[in-house]
Amino acid sequence: MAILGFSLSAQSQFVFDVEVQPSWTPREVVMPPSPLKHQVLFVGGNDMVQTTATYGNEAGAAPAKQWHDFIGFTPDPDSEDLGWISVNHEMVSSDDKIGDGGGMTVFKVRRNPATDLLEIVDQELPDGRKGQFFNVDFVNTVGETGMNCGGIVGPDGRIWTAEEWWQSGTDAAFRNKTHTISSDLPGDFNGQTVELHENLNYMVEIDPKTARAIRKQYNWGRQPLEGGTIMPDNKTVYLGADATPGLFTRFVADEAGDFTKGKIYAYKHDAQGEPWIEIENGSLENMLNFSEIAISKGATMFNRLEWVTNSNGKVYMTETGRDGIGSSFSNGAKAGGVLDYHWVEPVKMRHPELANKPEDAILEFVKQGKFNDYYGRVLEFDPETGIVRTYLEGGPYFPHSPAVNDYPENHLSNPDGLNILNVAGKSFMVICEDLNGRSHGRVPAGINNSTCEMYLLDMSIEAPTVEDLTRVSIVPMGAEVTGACPTPDGKTLLVNSQHPSSDNPYPYNNSLTYAITGWDVAVSAVSNIKEIDLGEGFKVWPNPVSRFLKFNKVVDAAIYDFSGKRMKVFRGMESIDVSDLAPGTYYLRTSEGDSQKLIIQ
Repeated sequence: MAILGFSLSAQSQFVFDVEVQPSWTPREVVMPPSPLKHQVLFVGGNDMVQTTATYGNEAGAAPAKQWHDFIGFTPDPDSEDLGWISVNHEMVSSDDKIGDGGGMTVFKVRRNPATDLLEIVDQELPDGRKGQFFNVDFVNTVGETGMNCGGIVGPDGRIWTAEEWWQSGTDAAFRNKTHTISSDLPGDFNGQTVELHENLNYMVEIDPKTARAIRKQYNWGRQPLEGGTIMPDNKTVYLGADATPGLFTRFVADEAGDFTKGKIYAYKHDAQGEPWIEIENGSLENMLNFSEIAISKGATMFNRLEWVTNSNGKVYMTETGRDGIGSSFSNGAKAGGVLDYHWVEPVKMRHPELANKPEDAILEFVKQGKFNDYYGRVLEFDPETGIVRTYLEGGPYFPHSPAVNDYPENHLSNPDGLNILNVAGKSFMVICEDLNGRSHGRVPAGINNSTCEMYLLDMSIEAPTVEDLTRVSIVPMGAEVTGACPTPDGKTLLVNSQHPSSDNPYPYNNSLTYAITGWDVAVSAVSNIKEIDLGEGFKVWPNPVSRFLKFNKVVDAAIYDFSGKRMKVFRGMESIDVSDLAPGTYYLRTSEGDSQKLIIQ
């Protein structure tokens, strides 16, 4: 029996001791225990945003829109304030003061030096608006926006919002029917008058410091865009489109930081040499029909790409999945689109009868709509090799939903929001769920609420699985968890609870933005955790422990206090909750006779 020093190697079994347990009918945000702290920052439909003069109405104030989605953070290096938070509103509605369509709210925060919690800063903007929350002016700058869903935070804190909701015609929520483009982009964009819906579905850059839109990126193509990421070179942009078929695209700027000039490409995994197809992007006609042109040139098809992020030179994106792909891929293939080989392993996992089939036969199986992609996955793209692979597969798969008592500790369904938390020299992937169904184990049998959870994944783990995830928050009934965005110092993770049930108590009956602070403390604390080796290959961690004690295999065991009194017995367990035991020294003894001293904090 030995005490082993803890390390974050690929073989480590690192977990936070702040994990939350499943809750299938939460009425408020479920939060981890100390040392993490939780606070609600911004409540949709309740907090008032300062507005500009819009549609002939005077500047004033109005309740913020609902359906919070993307969160961006822009640091302020010129003051003691931390920086600006930008929050998307996915709700589409008519609004005389805020603007028709979607929307966006910005506010500034500082960190309280005594508590480390965030405080909202009073501001006066250059246009004269005063207050704490400010509506981003799209109407007087670039025209209305559609459903403001995902977005991009650039390496220098620049912010883009994505108009993900695909518009094939002008919705009744919009009073304008046409729009005349005013743009500084090279090409034939400026001055052209288009149908209003043709001015929607772009990435839109905004300035959080002035709460105004800067430009629509017509040169990145009109798509149902949701996620994107800008690489550290500040030139290369990767984008994901939430469609089936959805495209993975790349924009490369001519000069770092200037995204008005450059080339746009669609991913084609089977292309000779570089796996990219260039689409000429100085033509409005090309950009209005970007997807059709890319598919006709043989672009690779995906099943609802959503958020995109990057870490250590790799690009990560969520392919959130969709029940009943139907004819979407087959129609795309008829138009010229192709399927990538990352589909092969998920299909084999679910359909072992196809395990010995050629890869092309398996792709044909997917193309014909015979694979229901219930859970989705996280994909990894390596710019060095040009290859997309599955980084983390959703699941585990169930033909029928198990009962609550038989439900696995971790189950990943329909990953959507995605980001990277860098803290204390370590990197963690933050994964947000947005369930698109309740069948096949996405929730236990008998549960009618699409409970959405947020997970962390230690990125030092090679070939991670769902078992390596740590659940760190659950949003109230009816809500999607989304937006996960860390502050640059790694101390706070900003999160949105979107469109919750109106039956929840206030404020959890509204979309809201909340903050989880203390990650620097939590990660530093576990950096010195010891891993206990009890005999042949049996490991227990962490030690000291404050809540969940983990084992690397199923065991029968008991915990005794210092006097020898038996305090807890458990059978057939891989982890136990010890938070009901008073802090102190205890002993763990297994049915095989191994024992070890434990420190409970």
